[in-house]
Amino acid sequence: MYYHTCTGCSGVLRGAGSVGLSLVIWVVCGMFSMMGAYCYAELGTMMVRSGADYAYIFEAFGPFLAFIRLWVECIIIRPGCQTIVALTFAEYILKPFYPDCAPPQPPIIMLAAVCILILTFVNCWDVKWATAVQNVFTGAKLLALAIIIITGIVQLGRGETSNFENAFHGSNLDVGDISLAFYAGLFAYNGWTYLNFVIEELHEPEKNLPRAIVISCILVTVVYTLANVAFFTTISPSVMLATPAVAVLFADTLYGPMAWIIPFFVAMSTFGAVNGILFTSSRLFLAGAREGQMPQVLTMVQIERETPVPAVIFVSFLSLLFLAASNIYALINYVSIVNWLAIGLAVFVLVYLRWKRPDMPRPIKVSLIWPIVYLLCTVYIIILPLYQKPGETGVGLLLMLTALPVYWIFISWRSKPSWLTRLSASLTRLTQKTLFVC
Repeated sequence: MYYHTCTGCSGVLRGAGSVGLSLVIWVVCGMFSMMGAYCYAELGTMMVRSGADYAYIFEAFGPFLAFIRLWVECIIIRPGCQTIVALTFAEYILKPFYPDCAPPQPPIIMLAAVCILILTFVNCWDVKWATAVQNVFTGAKLLALAIIIITGIVQLGRGETSNFENAFHGSNLDVGDISLAFYAGLFAYNGWTYLNFVIEELHEPEKNLPRAIVISCILVTVVYTLANVAFFTTISPSVMLATPAVAVLFADTLYGPMAWIIPFFVAMSTFGAVNGILFTSSRLFLAGAREGQMPQVLTMVQIERETPVPAVIFVSFLSLLFLAASNIYALINYVSIVNWLAIGLAVFVLVYLRWKRPDMPRPIKVSLIWPIVYLLCTVYIIILPLYQKPGETGVGLLLMLTALPVYWIFISWRSKPSWLTRLSASLTRLTQKTLFVC
């Protein structure tokens, strides 16, 4: 769960329109994520292969749809998410220097780029460094959320409940706006699919996978909801909507000279989240390369340091390109529509294989009501934003459709001219010589 609720709360409130409905959406997003993760548990124990939904779609529908999923994840979702979190990191670092206004865009973009470049170096240089960064900065996120929640409980004990009176007053009943609120909330829970990427390395997945799903989803739902309750004990909805860095305002209002601790810990948290995306990307490239759908060079490792240098540089380069669209909420809409299309297709695999291959071993077998409900909800959060935000969601769909010519040229087209084959081989050798990878 790599996107921080401290930024997501504004996006949810903007679509919900009221305190009460925004809190309901946070809880429903958590339940929806658990439902999807439960469906993934059947798929993961039925097909114990790294690659998660890419592997499931390949098994059920063949290489074409699987490649679209792979392309979406590698070209849009991971670089886009990395950019979103890097921009959040930059906003929280800069906000204390601009107490009376939002930080200007140029320094935000520059600092986000620096964040991406530093972590690119770390992940290329030493796997142990990357692991240490992940452990330390994940702890910072948990500590920041714990401080916020405890403060919120104290505020409630002091009677700071004015924002909860008539909590549903002003609720937005426009289904399109509510779907955009779900985009922001679900983005905060994003990451529940990642355990399936390493299913081959999980001990006794039929026992440990559902256990990890239940514990993590319930814990994250409770923590995110309580953090939002804490914010509303101090910050009014109108002020929250006007504030890009909600946690900074929360700390400035309550912590006095110690207000720096919250933006510091939130920045550490987002820094660690960027690192996590880079750290896990190499497994996805490996899964694609197994099926001949990803250039072998992207699965290579540096000879001396044994780090996946080409894959890390590739994801980071795309993330830097995404910085051109520096609006966080627009980026979320770009990423979310293609993400939910891909996840919805993966959940449909469960229903499809129940029909086509009923005798496949299923260590975990979920009731069909859950994937059906999940798919109906997915249709809602895909279709309505197309009407509400056609420009932003349209960009996401266009990016997804770029997979079609790539698939035809590099995978489906078997009788390629010799010059194209030689060019590809030359570029691979050049990369190997430049980065010392094999």
